[in-house]
Amino acid sequence: MATIYTHQDSNIAKTWLLMSTFLIAIIGLGWVFSYVLDEPIILPVAIVLSIVMNVGSYWFSDKLVLSMSGAVEAPDAQYPDLHNVVENLAITAGLPKPKIYIINDSSPNAFATGRNAKHAVVAVTTGLLAILNKTELEGVIAHELSHIGNKDMLVSTIAVVLVGFVTLLSDFFLRASRFGGDRDNKAGGVFIIVGFVLALLSPLIATLMQLAISRRREYLADASGALLTRYPEGLASALQKISAHGTPMRRANNATAHLFIANPFDATGKTRGFISNLFSTHPPVEARVKALLGDK
Repeated sequence: MATIYTHQDSNIAKTWLLMSTFLIAIIGLGWVFSYVLDEPIILPVAIVLSIVMNVGSYWFSDKLVLSMSGAVEAPDAQYPDLHNVVENLAITAGLPKPKIYIINDSSPNAFATGRNAKHAVVAVTTGLLAILNKTELEGVIAHELSHIGNKDMLVSTIAVVLVGFVTLLSDFFLRASRFGGDRDNKAGGVFIIVGFVLALLSPLIATLMQLAISRRREYLADASGALLTRYPEGLASALQKISAHGTPMRRANNATAHLFIANPFDATGKTRGFISNLFSTHPPVEARVKALLGDK
């Protein structure tokens, strides 16, 4: 029977595959850009920076996300019900109890972060606590614990960091190409054209990959959370309430939007056109609720 751990090994493998793919892509971009601009130093610099950013994202992502979101640690005495829900579900999931943080924001939302289960954090907004009943809150917390158990946080964090680096590298090429070296004798205009195409398309392709990963992780966390509570109606009802509220978070940030249970810019989660959905960090709420409830 499927459990919260069903996809752990798969996600670990996907993490390494993702990191390897991006690293290879960065090396390839660095080589093309260094060739076109006649600057050999670009390639080793790109490799070193990509490795440093990978390591940095692994060790410090939780602190950065908490700081950017304005989250503060939630005292046991002030939030006893929240602590009880998190602790009980963590025990059920076989996970260490994560640290619990509160974001003072009327917009209902939540996220999990941290490099592994031992260093995990679950953060919820005051708005979420205000509108959800116990079973709905359990559904949301189970969703976030599923992200921890499925090791989604590492996958998504590294994806975002590397997408950002591809974008920076491409932007550097477009700016530097105005003053770059002349490669006409070596490759005519072919390499220059290839370099510009890669510089323009690489950030778009990398972003679409990251967003697709984010949407898939949400479906998986919904399913794993429902298995954990054995009550998918709780999470489905919570998603509907969050969607109905729809207020954007005050400190919404594109860099961290994929971590939240609902889009912090637009929690309504309405179904949109194909192109809009491609650029969305989250699946439509209607699709998520349908996946949770089936024909109910």
